[in-house]
Amino acid sequence: MDLIELDNVSRTFTVRTKTEGHTRTEGRTKTEDRTRIGRLRRERREVRAVDGLTFRVAAGECVGYLGPNGAGKSTTIKMLTGILVPSGGRLRVAGVDPSRERARLARRIGVVFGQRTTLWWDLPLRDSFELSRRLYRIPPPQFRANLARCVELLQLGDLLDTPVRQLSLGQRMRGDLAAALLHDPRILYLDEPTIGLDVLSKARVREFLREVNAAGTTVLLTTHDLTDIEQLCGRVMVIDHGRVVYDGDLPGLHAAGRSERTLMVDLGRAGAPIELPGVRVVKVEGSRQWLAFPAERSAAPIVAAVAERYPLLDLSVREPVIEDVIARMYAGAAIG
Repeated sequence: MDLIELDNVSRTFTVRTKTEGHTRTEGRTKTEDRTRIGRLRRERREVRAVDGLTFRVAAGECVGYLGPNGAGKSTTIKMLTGILVPSGGRLRVAGVDPSRERARLARRIGVVFGQRTTLWWDLPLRDSFELSRRLYRIPPPQFRANLARCVELLQLGDLLDTPVRQLSLGQRMRGDLAAALLHDPRILYLDEPTIGLDVLSKARVREFLREVNAAGTTVLLTTHDLTDIEQLCGRVMVIDHGRVVYDGDLPGLHAAGRSERTLMVDLGRAGAPIELPGVRVVKVEGSRQWLAFPAERSAAPIVAAVAERYPLLDLSVREPVIEDVIARMYAGAAIG
């Protein structure tokens, strides 16, 4: 069963800009003409943020929805939640039209935005959850069961009596995730859920989302962190200029974009560039070297080979950036 259905959906915005006017009008005097020079005129133009989107998301899927800034991701999410009305096309979420039946849809979806919170800033976390119960009219037995599950999985027990304003970013994010799931939504929209989090907080959030998806909740995840996608999503859609440019699995995306991971190594002494099969040296600065290799390859054999042949002191791995992947996809299309 498809829970999300888009058929040729578009969304345009009218943008007003100011330009300096120098146009003369016949019949006006020179004095009147001079007064027009330097005045500002308002011009209107249409911007197509989403352009003919067509895709389906089945029940139980976890889909990564990727793209550079300005690609149309946020506009799509706002249409899926009913905040924006499509300019054209057909859109259904859990069987309803989002913009016409927002109240009905709200009971079927959960939304988490990484940079914003739905929690009450000055109230203890426990009270925020209680207000969510009243807002969604969650039956008390269902609320208690869901809250207990979220508190256990997200390790919120020691935070329930803490005001939201005193929580760290990672703690608040875990609280937002719990609040979004208390009413048992069928679909969970996530916009940058791990942005700004430390390594431990990211691991906790990812593990919780795996549990949620395994339990049957459909997840649509927008992020710039490809590690989120790698660990959570079986399917990836890439949108750019309001259109889907890729729909498939993550290895296929890396192959299409010829994406690379970067291994930065610190050696015990400066030396010649490291030579390993399938690895290219991007940069050398003294004893530090940057090694690029295909993103679908594991870093472990490369690290082992470097450690065996060179005086390795430290290392770190940089994952590919989605903007770089898309840029290479277009470069490959242009060459082809």
